[in-house]
Amino acid sequence: MPTNTTATFAVPVIDIGAYTGPGDPAARAEVARRMDEACSTVGFVQVTNHGIGDDVLAGLAGAIDGFFALTAEQKLAYRGPAVANRGYSPPRSEALSLSAGAAPATRMNDFFEAFNVGASASDHPGQELPAEHYAENLWPEEVTRFRSDVGRYFAEAGRVARALTAVFADALGMPPGFFTGYTDHSIDVLRMNNYALDPGEITLDGELTGMGQHTDFGIVTVLWADDVPGLQVLGGDHLWHDVSPAPGALLVNLGDLMARWTNDRWMSTLHRVKPPVVDGRVLRRRSAAFFHDGNSDALVSTLASCAADGPGYEPITVAEHITAKLSGSRGGVLNRAAEREAARIMAAEAMA
Repeated sequence: MPTNTTATFAVPVIDIGAYTGPGDPAARAEVARRMDEACSTVGFVQVTNHGIGDDVLAGLAGAIDGFFALTAEQKLAYRGPAVANRGYSPPRSEALSLSAGAAPATRMNDFFEAFNVGASASDHPGQELPAEHYAENLWPEEVTRFRSDVGRYFAEAGRVARALTAVFADALGMPPGFFTGYTDHSIDVLRMNNYALDPGEITLDGELTGMGQHTDFGIVTVLWADDVPGLQVLGGDHLWHDVSPAPGALLVNLGDLMARWTNDRWMSTLHRVKPPVVDGRVLRRRSAAFFHDGNSDALVSTLASCAADGPGYEPITVAEHITAKLSGSRGGVLNRAAEREAARIMAAEAMA
């Protein structure tokens, strides 16, 4: 697929300080207006004034480095069941393009490795929550402060995600707190990624993809990433565009459930990670994606204010949607319910 490396595509930078700290109604209205514009045209934004301190980010980066520096045998000891979406995922064990209804392009697809933690049933005492979506976490004992440093970032990323849903409610003209009832026991997952080919020279015998083209599954994703090439976003021109985080910013993108609520007024944008290969040499790349996916039992259907734009999606529970997506990426089953995502992938391929 073609890639556009020109300056004709940009991910907007939005200061969300009016929602993460004191903000008057006029300031919040301007943030909401800009968010609506960005979500309607790009589906990705960069947010500043998010309030996550440098010490928290340094702790996260140290935890990522510590875990992925372990031996393969040590890491594999923390591999959990695929259905649980917890623990270690080794390189080439997933094909994210299957979750978007498209088969991997080459045998070399998804060489990233990952470690996942998430909201567990024990975090919500007194509620009967499905184990496959609220599994208990696996914590690597070999890495000093891993649990505390990752847990601290998890809480902060969750705070940012909830602030963003407050922005979304205002941007869509919904009542304040509209999304709270859909997210008070949200399926939240933090996926820490390492693009796992050893640094050094490489000879490619096919198209190498670090993470296959896909949309995110839930409501909103908050992404911390190295300033290293690799992330690409599919624009409305059906071309792939390189994206790197601005200094101090977090990347934010919408997931499929937000597209369902808004009947694609807001886009769940396709993205992928190409290998960070520069001048024939592999660079190391790290990222951490916090997925704020909503309550497993929440029913998502098109908002009345967006229904006039055309036929809406069929109502679906968060659990049903997430299960179908994970069956693709982790279970190797083509997601045949992802017709709209697959159509966009085909349109991009036609531009090649």
